[in-house]
Amino acid sequence: MQPQELPPRKKIVTVAQMQEIERGTDAAGHSYAAMMEMAGKSVADAILDRLGAGPARVVVLVGPGNNGGDGLVCARYLHQAGIDARVYLWKRRTDPDRDYEHHFAKLMELGAPHARLEDDLAADGTLATLLTWLNEPDAPEELIVIVDALLGTGANRPIGGELATLLDAVRAQLPPSPAPADAFTPARLTVVAVDSPSGLNCDTGAIDLHALPADLTVTFANAKRGHYLFPGAGAVGELLVTDIGALPELVADVGVFALDEGLVADWLPSRDANSHKGSFGKVMAAVGSVNFPGAAYLSCTAAGRVGAGLVTGAVAQPVWPVVASKLAEPTWLSLPATAEGRIDAPAATQVAAALPAYDALILGCGLGQSDATRTFVADLLAADLPPTLIDADGLNNLARLEEWPDRLPEQVVLTPHPAEMARLCGLDVRTVVANRWDLALEKAAAWGAVVLLKGPYTVIADPGGLLAVLPVATPALATAGTGDVLAGAIGGLLAQGVPPFKAACLGAWIHGRAGLHCEAAIGRAGVVAGDLLPRLPAVIREIGVSSRQIDADA
Repeated sequence: MQPQELPPRKKIVTVAQMQEIERGTDAAGHSYAAMMEMAGKSVADAILDRLGAGPARVVVLVGPGNNGGDGLVCARYLHQAGIDARVYLWKRRTDPDRDYEHHFAKLMELGAPHARLEDDLAADGTLATLLTWLNEPDAPEELIVIVDALLGTGANRPIGGELATLLDAVRAQLPPSPAPADAFTPARLTVVAVDSPSGLNCDTGAIDLHALPADLTVTFANAKRGHYLFPGAGAVGELLVTDIGALPELVADVGVFALDEGLVADWLPSRDANSHKGSFGKVMAAVGSVNFPGAAYLSCTAAGRVGAGLVTGAVAQPVWPVVASKLAEPTWLSLPATAEGRIDAPAATQVAAALPAYDALILGCGLGQSDATRTFVADLLAADLPPTLIDADGLNNLARLEEWPDRLPEQVVLTPHPAEMARLCGLDVRTVVANRWDLALEKAAAWGAVVLLKGPYTVIADPGGLLAVLPVATPALATAGTGDVLAGAIGGLLAQGVPPFKAACLGAWIHGRAGLHCEAAIGRAGVVAGDLLPRLPAVIREIGVSSRQIDADA
């Protein structure tokens, strides 16, 4: 898979890359003015699509740069559509020589109300006109929408002075709880950000204390890194990427992209009616210990729930009766155990002898970290392995081996959380968290492995330079055992012949969506890892139905 094969509007760019895209598009004949016109109209269209037929007032906060120009264009299209659109200007020059493309003049010809912060700011810091606009609707059912067109994606300095006063005044009017990140729900006061919320650093995801969190962010041509990096990602709300005529060939080499259902649907393994269990792959899971029998249960079940035809749990002998009594479907390879109830080192020979009959291996969930287990991992890695997923204690034991990257099989997926990644890299956790994207890309290339680095948002890096971002963040997944479910899901997809990078992306998507289903059905608290298991096939069915609908619409 190459960057050119990815949908251009799913790609994620840096601020510098976006500026280069705009320069190249302008040089090719599609001017900045034309891009601004399309940008402003796309924001207006998004608002109109979501408002419905009810009465509404839109207050557009207009800053001094191109972002403010987008806002003026948006206000014009809204006014022409019959919406009560008003503009509130901050440091915006509107004299004829500075009125870019006469956007302000065109609004005044339409009779759109306007005010300036400089004229509205009282000695006590209040903004009387703005507060009146936000608190005195013409009808009780009137919705009020704030359009934040103050600062663009290139802004990265701390907010202060009059702008801080303006943003704080609007923030004080917002409802106490933000709208859900994946659902735009008009409230009495809804915020729509133009390109990005003002105060979001679109390269790092840092967010200013005065920033205005959005319910909807309409960005142009491509998403920016800061839209997907926390803490700023939490202020973006629903993210909509719209077309402004940017040339797609200018992002051809960009390999960073966001996963979505339409993309992963193409990676689902086929399920022919003329089939048997061998048609869908066999996966062996060397997992579990007396202290962590649940890891064996969860990973083995997940592999079957994503469609693997046969699952075999290779477990320490004391673990076998515990797990087998709860889980009837897998076959079992009972292995010699240490006194502590972990897989003993000689078991590597037994597992390696059985592996030629299998299409994938899951290694590590709940293994423990004794010296014997470390030797087991080292000896097993010396065997001829099928596509392999290494997780949890597989990674922790790996990190204790000399020259461990040289021991990895040719097709391998590593699934560390930040602490495990820190051990593999010899770094502290804070450094890993601060550099997740770049570190995942760097180590995937250095290790020749697919690296899935967990967290909000999880990223999946390919040795060839691709980086997929999973836009899912829910506390429903922040509970013990969910990583075992993810490992089993990816291992089950590997067994069905899905290539490692796509298997990691698809498994992460299925797992993440299952987490969101749990949040909706159970809540943000109280979900346990086992709740994900029956939802894995439901998500696969959901993806398949969506894929068929896309094909029918095409």
